Amino acid sequence: MLRSFFSFSRFFIYWIIIFFVSRIVFEIYFYQKLAGATFFDLLKTFLHGLWLDASATAYISIIPLLVFMISWFIPRLHVRSGWFKAYTWFCLLWVTLLTIADLNIYREWGTKINYRAFATLFDAPSEAMASSGSSPIGLSLASTALLIVGGIILSLYLIDFKYKRPEIPAPLKIGVCIFLAILTFAVIRGGLTGAPLSEKVVYFSNRQILDQATINTEWNLIHDVVENLNNEHNPYLYLKPKEADSLVADLYHAHEDSNVHILTTPHPNVVIIQLESFTANIIASLGGDKGVAPNFENFINEGVLFDHTYSSGDRTDKGIISILSGFPSQAVRTIITFDSKQKKLPAIPAVLRDNGYHTSYFYGGETNYMNFTSYIRSHGFEDLITESSYDKKEVWNDWGANDGAVLRKNVEYLNKQKEPFFSYIQTSSNHEPFSLRTSYHFPGKELENRFRSTAYFTDSCLNAYFTEAKKQPWYKNTLYVLVADHGHRLPRNSDAFSPEKYHIPLLFFGGAIKEEFRGKRISKLGGQTDIAATVLHQLNLPHQQFAWSKDLLSPHSKSFAFFDWDNGFGFMLPQQAVSFDNAGDRQIYKQDPADRSRLNDKALLYGKAYIQKVYTTFMSY
Repeated sequence: MLRSFFSFSRFFIYWIIIFFVSRIVFEIYFYQKLAGATFFDLLKTFLHGLWLDASATAYISIIPLLVFMISWFIPRLHVRSGWFKAYTWFCLLWVTLLTIADLNIYREWGTKINYRAFATLFDAPSEAMASSGSSPIGLSLASTALLIVGGIILSLYLIDFKYKRPEIPAPLKIGVCIFLAILTFAVIRGGLTGAPLSEKVVYFSNRQILDQATINTEWNLIHDVVENLNNEHNPYLYLKPKEADSLVADLYHAHEDSNVHILTTPHPNVVIIQLESFTANIIASLGGDKGVAPNFENFINEGVLFDHTYSSGDRTDKGIISILSGFPSQAVRTIITFDSKQKKLPAIPAVLRDNGYHTSYFYGGETNYMNFTSYIRSHGFEDLITESSYDKKEVWNDWGANDGAVLRKNVEYLNKQKEPFFSYIQTSSNHEPFSLRTSYHFPGKELENRFRSTAYFTDSCLNAYFTEAKKQPWYKNTLYVLVADHGHRLPRNSDAFSPEKYHIPLLFFGGAIKEEFRGKRISKLGGQTDIAATVLHQLNLPHQQFAWSKDLLSPHSKSFAFFDWDNGFGFMLPQQAVSFDNAGDRQIYKQDPADRSRLNDKALLYGKAYIQKVYTTFMSY
C-alpha cells in the first residue's frame, strides 16, 4: 500500500517539475520584459504558481487514477504498464507544444494561450498559421525537442511505470478510492470549501508579466475553455443591471445633434480603407516613429485627423465589426463567428445601399475565415473582389494579393461605377509574417524593422493610389475614411493592457472635404465604433440604430474611449485612463499614477459598466 502511495507521489512530483521547467522557459524567453524583477520576485512566481501546477497535475492524474481503480477491482483485467508510459509521454508532448505555443501567443497578444487561440485555429487554420510566420521557428523547434527528450529521460528515472496494486480487503479498497477521488477533486478545485481556484488567488505582483509567469499554461487553457463553453454566462458582471445601463446611457447622452458639416456635398461617395495593424506608433503626427509613414503625414495636411482614436480590440475580426457595425469588442468573444448574432447588427454598407449607393468590398485574400463571408454578404455588400480576382504574381503570401494590387484594382473598379458608391478596402501587407517581395526599407532582420518596412510599403501604396484617384472625375465628390483595424504591440513592444497599443489613426480625407477643414485636428477621445455615427451624420442619414456610436464632430458628444483584450478592458476619459484585469479582479494601469481622486474611480466604474453592457447585449442577440 505504501509503495503505491509513493508511486502516486512520484508521478505527481514529475509533473510539478515539468511545470517548473515550463515556467523557467517562459521567464527566459521574456527576460527583457522581466527586467528589474528581483530574485525573490521570480521565486514567488514558482511558489504562488504551485497552486495551479498542482491543479493541472491533478487533471492529468484523473485517467491513471481511474485505470488504477478499475484494474484494482477487476484483477482479471490485465492492464500492461506500457499504457501508462504512453499516456505520460502523450501528455508530455501536449504540455510541451502548449508551452512553446504559449510563448508565441503571449508575445503577439499579451495573454496566455486560451480558448480564443484554438477557436481562431479552428475557424481559420491557414490564417492562424500565417500569423505565426514571424515566430522564431528554429528556437521553437529546438526548445520543443529539448523539453520532450528531457521529459522522457526524467520520466524513466522518476516515475514507477510498473507499480503494483496492493492486495487489501474490498472495504478498504473502496475507502482508499474514495479518499483518492476526494483528494484529486480538492487539488483540482484548490480546496473543498470556499471559491474554486482562480488566477486572482495566485496573483501577487503589480507587474502583469510576473503574474502571467505565475499562471500555469495548461490550467489556464482548461479553465478558459470551460468558461467560454458557457454561452449563457456573462463574465463581466460588476454592477446591478440598471446601474450599468444608466452609466452607459449617460456616456451617449447628447443634448442636441451636431451642426458641423465638413463636406461639400450631403451625398458623397464613401470609401473606407481599413489599414492592417496601422498603429499610431508609426505615425509621427501621433507621436510615433518618424519616416515609417511619410505619405500619411501629407494626407493629414489635407484631411481631418481624429488624433485620439482607439481600436476596440486587437484583431481584425473585432475591428471590422467596430468599424462597419459600430459594435464594441466583446473581449473573450467575437460576435462575427456567431451567425445568428452578427446578422442582427446594423452596418454602414446596408444603410448606404438602402439609400441608393452601390456597395463593394475589396480584399487581397479570401473571406472564408472567421465567418467573414457571411457577415459581408448579410450586411449590404453587393460586389466582393477577393483573391481570385487578382493575377497570381500579385499574390505574395497567405494573406493574398499585396496592397498595391488591391488598391490599383479599386481605382479601376470605381472608374466604372455610377455615383454615389460605397467601397470598403481591407489591406493586409502589414500583417505577420511581415513579408515583402520588394526590398525592405528598414534594414535588419529584427521583427520591429520588418514591421516598419511592411507599414512603409502600405504607406507607399496609399500614395500611389491617391495619386491615381485624384485624376478621376469622381474624386472631388469622395470622402475617404482611413482607419486601422487595430493597433499592434510593434514596433515598440507595447503591453496588451496599455492604451498605447490601441491608439490608431482615423483620418477623413478626399475631395469632398471642405477647404476650411483641411489640416484640422479633432482631439476628442473616441474609437472605431464612432465612425458610423460620424459619417452618417455628415450624409444627413439617421444613425440611431448604431447605439454604441457617437458623432466625433459634435461638440455635444462626450469624450471617452474603450478597448479590451482577451480578459480585461481599458477605459479612457480626458484626464485619466485605466486598465482592469478581469482574471485578477484588479486595476493594472493608471495613466496618472499620482491621481487618487474620484476621477480614477469614475473611469473604472464607467469601464466596468461598459463591458458589462456590451457583453449583455452580445448575449441578447
